Amino acid sequence: MTNSKPGNYRWAICALLFLATTINYLDRAVISLLKNTLTKDFRWNDGDYANIEIAFKIAYSIGLLFAGRLIDRLGTKLGYFLATFLWSVSAVLHAIVNSTFGFIFVRSALGLTEAGNFPAAIKTVAEWFPKKERALATGIFNTGAGVGPVIAPLTVPFIAAAWGWRMAFVITGSVGFIWLILWLWLYEIPSRQKRATASELKYIYSDAETGGDGEQHLSPVAWHKLLGFKQTWAFALGKFLTDPIWWFYLFWLPDFLQSEYKLTLKAIAVPVAAVYVISMAGSILGGYFPKLLIERGWTVFRARKTSMLIYAFAVVPIIFAQILGNINMWLAVLIIGLAAAAHQAWSANIFTTVSDMFPKRTIGSVAGLGGMFGSVGSVFLSLFVQKNMFVHYRAIHHIEIAYYIMFFVCGSAYLLAWVIMHLLVPRMRPVDI
Repeated sequence: MTNSKPGNYRWAICALLFLATTINYLDRAVISLLKNTLTKDFRWNDGDYANIEIAFKIAYSIGLLFAGRLIDRLGTKLGYFLATFLWSVSAVLHAIVNSTFGFIFVRSALGLTEAGNFPAAIKTVAEWFPKKERALATGIFNTGAGVGPVIAPLTVPFIAAAWGWRMAFVITGSVGFIWLILWLWLYEIPSRQKRATASELKYIYSDAETGGDGEQHLSPVAWHKLLGFKQTWAFALGKFLTDPIWWFYLFWLPDFLQSEYKLTLKAIAVPVAAVYVISMAGSILGGYFPKLLIERGWTVFRARKTSMLIYAFAVVPIIFAQILGNINMWLAVLIIGLAAAAHQAWSANIFTTVSDMFPKRTIGSVAGLGGMFGSVGSVFLSLFVQKNMFVHYRAIHHIEIAYYIMFFVCGSAYLLAWVIMHLLVPRMRPVDI
C-alpha cells in the first residue's frame, strides 16, 4: 500500500539550491570587503571601483539573457552544473589579477557565469514543488543571498589578514567545486529521481497544469513571443525597479559604514553580518506568509499580490536610516536590515510569479529576461547615481547627502514596482503557449 503522506526529498533539493545561492553571493561579495585594500594596492578612486562594478553588472545582464534560455534547453541538471563550474573558475581567477583592467575582465567573467544561478534555481523549484510551496521554497533558497554576504565579512577580512587578498579569492571561489560533487550525486528531475517516493511525486504534480516533466523535451519559446505578454513585462519591470536596491546594499553597505562611522575593515564585519542575518528571516517568512494565506483559502494570485504590497511598505522606513543613524549606528543597521529583509521577502514572491503564470518550459527564459532587466536597472543606478553622484559628493565632503538620496530611492522603489505590476496584470491570467 502506498503511503499517502508525501516524502521530503524535494527539501533536500531546496537545500542544494540554498547552498548554490550562498556560494554565488559569497563569491560576488568578496571584492566589496577588500575594496579599501585593493584601492591602496591599485590606487583606485571611487570611479575605478564603480567601473569594475558596472562591468560585472553589464556582463551579468548579458549572461541572464542567455542563461535562462540555455537552462531551458539543457535542463536543470546540466545547466546548473555548467554555470556553477564556470563561475567558480572565474572567482578563483581574481587571485592572479595584477591591474585594474584585469579586475574588470575577471569581474565580467564572473558576472556572465553567475547569471545562471537564479534561472536554474527558479526552474528547479517549479519542477520540484507545487504552487502553494514555491514561494516558501524560493524564500528558503534565496536566503543564500543573505547567508553569502554574512559569511563573507566573517571570513574574508581574516583570510586576507592572514594570507593576503589573493588567497581570499582562491578559498572562497573553490567552495563551488564541492557543491558540484553534491549536485551530481543528489540531483535529478523528479520523474527520474529514485529517492523520491510515488506519493511525493503525486504531491509535486498536484497542480492540474503541471502534470509531470513532459515539457522538458519541448523547444524553448522565442524571446519576442515571450515579450508579447504583459505578464513578462510585469515581472521584468518589477525586477528592473527593485533588483538594483539589493545590489546597492551588496556593493556599498561596507563603504557606508566605513565612511559614515569610520569603522575599520574588521569592525564592519558584525554590522554587515547583522543586516544580512535579518534579511534571511525576511526571505523565509516572506515565502511562508503567502503559503499560510493560500492554506486559508486565498487564491494564489491574491495571496502573492497582498504579500508583496506588505513587503513594499516595509521598505519605506529606510528613508530615515541615516537620520536615525546619526543618533546611533545600530538604529541605521536595524532599519537597513528591515529593508533588506523586506527585499528578500519581495524577491521570493516576485520570482514565484513566473512559475505561477508561465509553463515550465519557459520559466528559465522568463526568469533570465526579468533578471536581465533587474541587472540593467542596477547598471543605470551605478552610472547615474553611484559613479557620478558618489564621486561628486565625496569630492566636496558631502558623502552623507549621496547616501540620503539613495535611501530615499530604496524606500520608494517597491511601491512603484507594485503599482506597475498591478496595472499590467490586475487579475491572474496564466500564459497559454
